[in-house]
Amino acid sequence: MPSPQTLSESGATPETAHGPPRHTLDDAPLNGFHLKITALTFGANFSDGYHLGVIGAALTLITPQMHLGAAWQGLLGASALVGIFLGSITLGWLADRVGRQRLYMLNFVLITLASLAQFLVQGPAELFVLRLLIGVGIGADYAIGPTLVAEFCPRRHRGLLLASLTAMWTVGYIAAYFLGTALVAAGGESWRWLLASGAVPALIVLLLRIGTPESPRWLVSKGRVAEARQVITRHLGPRVDVEAALAAVPVHAGQTAPPYRRLFAADQWRSTLFGVLYYNCQVIPYFAIYTFLPVVMARFGLRGESGLGDTLLNFFLLLGSVAGLWFVVRLSRRGFVIGSFVVMALALGPMGLWPHAPRLLLFALFVVFTFVMSAASNLDQVYPPELFPTGLRGSGVGLLNGLSRVGSAAGTFLLPLSLSTLGFSVSMTVLSGFLVLGALVSLVWAPETKGLALD
Repeated sequence: MPSPQTLSESGATPETAHGPPRHTLDDAPLNGFHLKITALTFGANFSDGYHLGVIGAALTLITPQMHLGAAWQGLLGASALVGIFLGSITLGWLADRVGRQRLYMLNFVLITLASLAQFLVQGPAELFVLRLLIGVGIGADYAIGPTLVAEFCPRRHRGLLLASLTAMWTVGYIAAYFLGTALVAAGGESWRWLLASGAVPALIVLLLRIGTPESPRWLVSKGRVAEARQVITRHLGPRVDVEAALAAVPVHAGQTAPPYRRLFAADQWRSTLFGVLYYNCQVIPYFAIYTFLPVVMARFGLRGESGLGDTLLNFFLLLGSVAGLWFVVRLSRRGFVIGSFVVMALALGPMGLWPHAPRLLLFALFVVFTFVMSAASNLDQVYPPELFPTGLRGSGVGLLNGLSRVGSAAGTFLLPLSLSTLGFSVSMTVLSGFLVLGALVSLVWAPETKGLALD
């Protein structure tokens, strides 16, 4: 985690005799390039939400056509999540060694091709492999995209810009839900078009990313100062002081990136472990419930023929993601993460302990859970990059995203089995337990990183 000595309340370096004040990377004025690099990183989050949303709808047709049991349903639902684990950890690690920019391009080549190939699958094994590859590409971008945004953008706006990435996950999920509902209603082989449609946004992102520069912080950390100066001057303006960047980022010219074990060194392990635990405690209930939302709604007795309940929940899912942007800006990181876990546990817990409560009460609790979960998920792209220094940021963000997807995949795979063996009440109570654990972990270990200057 960056040292406290890097913190500064000043917005710029002192005025010199040669002109106006010169800014550090952390305090540079927000410009069009900052917004562009953030918008280009929307792609992975939109694609993740979209691919998770379409598989849930597609499985309603694939299951009877391919005669899938609960195990295959769980595997296909979790396949992209397993791929995200592999892509985040391996390619996040690689990004600290070879740079961010090349992998930032190549991952969407993989997503585009694998998405198109889903149209031709003949069995569940082929579909599993393709969705695994899609997950690898998305996982790589989860490690590299937020890292690039954090390393380019000024700290005053970093929280809002990073949080907006998660809001795009919600947009992708909702878009998939409504498109999936429309296509699945057509029946037959419509699921093939639904799954292959993920190639469209992926191709658009790939084309728009052509010309994306390398992170100047990473270049400086490798001793490639001249290249860093060119990137800063071209994209951030001459008033950003390269020498200030040199002073803030340790230079390791000709050396390899810090070893992976540095994530667990004496000065770093607490941040790493907090990130892994808080992230998993949040996403395990989220992915398990929303991958199989129609099943969960039916078990609550809330799924009517009109689909009004589903529509309202998706509305509050979107509303929560937008409100979460405001919470990230206005609240401390620590206060937001602790408070959101407490509220979610209080909403989901009674639903597990009292599943036969009046439907109106159950629906109200589910709305609260949906809204707060969606809002709190904005932290998932904000906290991780702020927990690690530049030399470890790709590896650290990749580790947190990757391990969170292990939990997500496990929850997604096990929920259908749990519902059929342990029952609905026990399954919801167990998911509530993860929220309680998240609140406790955050209370003990959550650092305050808002306004932190990155090294």
